[in-house]
Amino acid sequence: MEYKTNVMRILDKKKLKYKSYSYVDTDAISGIEVASVLHQNPDMVFKTLVTVGKSKQYYVFMVPVAKELDLKKAAHSVNEKSVEMIHLKELLPLTGYVHGGCSPIGMKKSFITVIDESAKNFETVIFSAGKIGYQVELAPSDLEKIIRLSYCDIVCD
Repeated sequence: MEYKTNVMRILDKKKLKYKSYSYVDTDAISGIEVASVLHQNPDMVFKTLVTVGKSKQYYVFMVPVAKELDLKKAAHSVNEKSVEMIHLKELLPLTGYVHGGCSPIGMKKSFITVIDESAKNFETVIFSAGKIGYQVELAPSDLEKIIRLSYCDIVCD
């Protein structure tokens, strides 16, 4: 039987169609390396970043792996004065995920999530399945059925 992460189980339960990938037998660490190992366009492979706003609210941002999150644009997209990346040691207790295996689906709490508007250019996007070495490919419209999701230009120019 194929290994299932919690993210995959959530997608199964919601009866949403997705494709899963595993790259556990590789040395791929960066998102760009993951996209390469999966033979996928890096523009459709997204990383999940967790931030905290000036208001102390947490936000999740999804950006293509080859791009950087623009913190000013990100803050503007969630009506905050500013946002900053959370400290690494906060990630697991806050989300239930480790660095490199953070997924927007299945976090301990539900956070406002913004995905870069470039996701609209693709029928499906690929992102972490909640465990290092595993990714899922899902239509953005299906992702919207699971988490509160909005689209905005949030990457550095």
